[in-house]
Amino acid sequence: MSRSVRWIKRILKIVASLAIIGILILSAFRFAASRRESRTSREAAPSTGRFVKAGDVEIYLQEAGSGSGAPVVFVHGTGAWSETWRDSINALTAAGFRTVAIDLPPFGFSEKPGNGSYSLEAQAKRIVGVLDALDLNKAILVGHSFGGGPTVEAALMRTDRIKSLVLVDAALGLEAQSSDAPAIQRVFLSVTPLRDAVAAATITNPMFTKTFLKMFLFKKDAATDTRVAIYQRPFVVEGSTKAVSAWLPSFLSSQQVARSLDPGSYANLTMPVSLIWGAQDTVTPLSQAEHLKQLIPHAELTVLHDIGHIPQVEDQARFNEALLNFLTEHK
Repeated sequence: MSRSVRWIKRILKIVASLAIIGILILSAFRFAASRRESRTSREAAPSTGRFVKAGDVEIYLQEAGSGSGAPVVFVHGTGAWSETWRDSINALTAAGFRTVAIDLPPFGFSEKPGNGSYSLEAQAKRIVGVLDALDLNKAILVGHSFGGGPTVEAALMRTDRIKSLVLVDAALGLEAQSSDAPAIQRVFLSVTPLRDAVAAATITNPMFTKTFLKMFLFKKDAATDTRVAIYQRPFVVEGSTKAVSAWLPSFLSSQQVARSLDPGSYANLTMPVSLIWGAQDTVTPLSQAEHLKQLIPHAELTVLHDIGHIPQVEDQARFNEALLNFLTEHK
C-alpha cells in the first residue's frame, strides 16, 4: 500500500471521527432542549401580559400606560421577546404614552403557527392582527432588527392604520439578493433534524445566550447576568427549538417575495419615519440606514455613536431620548 493511500485513509478516519463527535454533541443539545422545553406558553408566560388572537395565532403581549394618544407598539428582534423592551416601556409610560410590546413568533411566549409560516407577509398579518384585537385604529410601530421587516410589511399593508414608524437597526434584506443560496446552506435548511440540532445548540441554548447577545453588542458589558436571564426565560416553552428551526428557512431565504423587500415600495411610507441606528453596528451597518434614508427622504436618521446593533439594551438613556424626541415631535 502506497504512502499516499495510507494518508488518505488516515484523513478519512479523522474526518469520520470528527463527524461522529459533532453528531453526538448536537444530539446532546437537542436532547437537553427537549427536556427543558416542558411547559406550555400559557403556563410559562409572565402574569404581566396576556394573550390575544391575532390572525392565525395567539400573540402574547405586555401593555403599560393609559395615554390617550396613538399607542406605541414594540416589535423585537432575533432571540428576544416583549420584556427586552422593558426600559423603553417604562420611559414612555412615564412620559404619558400607552405602550404595547408583542412577542413575534417563533420567539417569546406567543403561539407557534401550526403551518410553520414565518414569511414577512404572515408576520405582518400577525402585527395587524394585534391592532385589530386591541381596536387600535392608529398606532406607532417600533421594529428592531429582524422585527423591522415584518414591521415595515405591516406598515405597507395598512398605511391607514399607522401614525408613524420607527426602525431600529432594522434588518430589511434590501441588499442585492443572491438568486442561489450556497450549497451548504441549502443542505442545512433541507435536513430538519440537523436544523433542529443546530438551533438547540445555539439560539435556544441557555449556555450560549450570553455569547450570542455579546455578538450583537458594541458595549459588551451590557450583557449582564440579569439581562441574559430575561432572554433565556422563554426557553422552557414546549416546541421552542422546533419553531426556531422552522423559522430559519424564511429568515435565511433570498427568494421571498414581499413589499418590504422592494425598494420602490418605500415611497409609500408617507407617515413620519424615524431611523435610530448604532454607529458601530456590524450586523446591519450604518450604510443600510443611509440607504433607507435615500428610499424615504423625509425619514429622520438619528445615529448613536459607540453603540452597536441593540441600542435599547446598550444605552437605554440615549435610545429612549432619541425615541421620545421623535414621538413628542410627531405626537
